[in-house]
Amino acid sequence: MQTLQDGGGAAFAGPALRRQRFAWYTYGWAAHTFETTVVAVFLSQYLPAVATRAVGASGRLHIIGIPIAPGSLFTYVASFCAFVLVVLMPIAGAVADRFGRKREMLLTFGFLGAASCAAMWFITGSNWGLGVGLTIAAYLTYTCGKVIYNSMLPDIAAADERDRVSSVGWAAGYVGGGLLLALNFVLSFFITDLAELARISLGLAGLWWAAFALVPLRMLRNAPRDTAKSAAPGGGSVLTAGFHQLGDTFRHMRGYPLTLLFLLAYLIYYDGINTVTTLAAQYGSQELKLTQNTLLTAILIVQFTAFGGALLLGRFADRWGAKRVVCWSLVVWIGVVVCAYFLPAHTPLAFDALAIGLSIVLGGTQALSRSLYAGMIPAGKEAEYFSLYEVSSSGSSIFGTLLFGVALQNFGSYRVAIVSLMVFFVIGLVLLARVDVARAVEAAGNALPASLRGRRGEPSSAGV
Repeated sequence: MQTLQDGGGAAFAGPALRRQRFAWYTYGWAAHTFETTVVAVFLSQYLPAVATRAVGASGRLHIIGIPIAPGSLFTYVASFCAFVLVVLMPIAGAVADRFGRKREMLLTFGFLGAASCAAMWFITGSNWGLGVGLTIAAYLTYTCGKVIYNSMLPDIAAADERDRVSSVGWAAGYVGGGLLLALNFVLSFFITDLAELARISLGLAGLWWAAFALVPLRMLRNAPRDTAKSAAPGGGSVLTAGFHQLGDTFRHMRGYPLTLLFLLAYLIYYDGINTVTTLAAQYGSQELKLTQNTLLTAILIVQFTAFGGALLLGRFADRWGAKRVVCWSLVVWIGVVVCAYFLPAHTPLAFDALAIGLSIVLGGTQALSRSLYAGMIPAGKEAEYFSLYEVSSSGSSIFGTLLFGVALQNFGSYRVAIVSLMVFFVIGLVLLARVDVARAVEAAGNALPASLRGRRGEPSSAGV
């Protein structure tokens, strides 16, 4: 019988463990539409379009006295959210670990995020202010929910299974996001008004997210709560307890330098990944002059090929180790950015080919980075540590979107902006190569996965 012991002492076994995993996969299926339909396709283009209608292409928005080009509004909003999340996510993770209410927190963030997306239907005309407010609300709730979601991985997968379970979770997310995007693609043939199509698609994303989140709402109902943490001493409000626990987390992390090194590498290279995927549609429409249907087709291709890529790279990790596979995927990312710089305009087939290359490594990089990190963190600290991980993950790119926006505003070139992102992959690769994963896993008190046990005696540069 398949059995797994979680951090709080409650055992999952057999059908119960399978139900927990299915609910976890389903939430990824539901929420991933935020990254695809909302961020990657429609909002990154629609919000700047709404702002442009308000002030004109050469005009400037003024937020707290700061002039902002309307075309750069979305990138600056994303950077602002990232700044807020640097503080907010560790507190959310600390509260989740201290009080053991992962299910309640995951679904609260999830339904609030879904409601924010559904309300984007009301962004009309030149009402860019409402768009900014709903974008911020959706970003914050989605990303805080993802902190809790990722922290559940060690609860539902032992060391030898984490690469596979994490890969299946990412694959499920890509299929769910891809199916809704396919529906949007069909709608594009009947709705010629691009603004109307964007509003409908954004609203549908919220409804999709909420509808499928009902599955984990029901199936996680009997998930055990970590009563040891719930009964932890200390008074005050939940927020006060979160700040208290956050301080403990930072003090605790100093004892795991290899985990910190990996986190730094991930923060850098995922900043680049997140920026490329977030702004790909904007690059395609503004610089490459591709039609909306072409962009929808390419991003739809990405969803389903990323599904296969996540599973394929998961298999590679079983044979060669997750770290080695992630390192090679970063080399591919460097090639993607360079190719994007030279990609000629008005060539949809070339854009599709580049999208396929990107998608093969996209899901695998995400899934294997998550499972690598899960093995390097001490038991009972999952949500706290994953909150720091998510600072540089989905929807939390700070320097990437900021660099892209500044380059665009000052050089007036999307090509310069996109190729500047190469620095994130190069630096991230150099740092990741220096992480001895086996030592990091053992230092955290966790079991080595099978892919590492045979190489334990090798130098870090040769193994893992």
